Amino acid sequence: MHPTVNIAVRAARAAGDVILRYHNQIDLLTIENKAANDFVSEVDKAAEYAIINEIKKSFPEHSILGEEGGQILGDEKYQWIVDPLDGTTNYLHGFPQYAISIALYENKVPFHAVVYDPFKEELFTASKGEGAFLNDERMRVTNSKGLENTLIGTGFPFKHPQHLDCYLATFKAIHPKVSGIRRAGSAALDLAYVAAGRLDGFWEIGLNSWDIAAGVLLIKEAGGFIGDFSGRDMYFETGNVVAGNTDVFKEILKTIHPHLTEELQK
Repeated sequence: MHPTVNIAVRAARAAGDVILRYHNQIDLLTIENKAANDFVSEVDKAAEYAIINEIKKSFPEHSILGEEGGQILGDEKYQWIVDPLDGTTNYLHGFPQYAISIALYENKVPFHAVVYDPFKEELFTASKGEGAFLNDERMRVTNSKGLENTLIGTGFPFKHPQHLDCYLATFKAIHPKVSGIRRAGSAALDLAYVAAGRLDGFWEIGLNSWDIAAGVLLIKEAGGFIGDFSGRDMYFETGNVVAGNTDVFKEILKTIHPHLTEELQK
């Protein structure tokens, strides 16, 4: 494992310790609404602090973008993108599907990534050009030829209700072509599961950079493709994501495109 990934893993485990410390005491937490259907607790904030503290010990000059704390200025060449608790709504309901997502980008290119599920003790890691791993076992995307018999992940646009009708149209288009569709509530884990071959593909509207920054590299290093709804790598700008192996990626795009609004086709 690359030394930088070891630091990211240490940071993720530190955050995981914070998250698990409170997972049976949810009723004691102070919960705030950042926006409609967008929650934050002191656990999110404490977990992010733990991550930043570990990163800054080794890379005090690097910049960091965190979901809760925003931008910490530093050397713009190196930027860490951090989601301390992806799946907060799940966590606050005791639904054990959530993760920590940490990625290091160099000149806006992903070089190292960690997604850590502290409840299941599953660690997904990748470094550019060195492959992707789940608990030290090599990961590969599935070899499905198209959408038949596939299991596809997705996310409902709770934070973007203006896109609900469009999303439901894409859901109806995908539904008859696949064996199943899963909405588990943590995009970081969904993308990690695509990389691990647990899901054949994934699509979602309106994600943030910290939701997907680590998953991007996991999927690429596992031999998969990830893009926006035009098939480009503009997912950070648009927030719209499609992922899978070559065939699944193309078929999802082909299937949903006729149902997208003009805004989402950009």
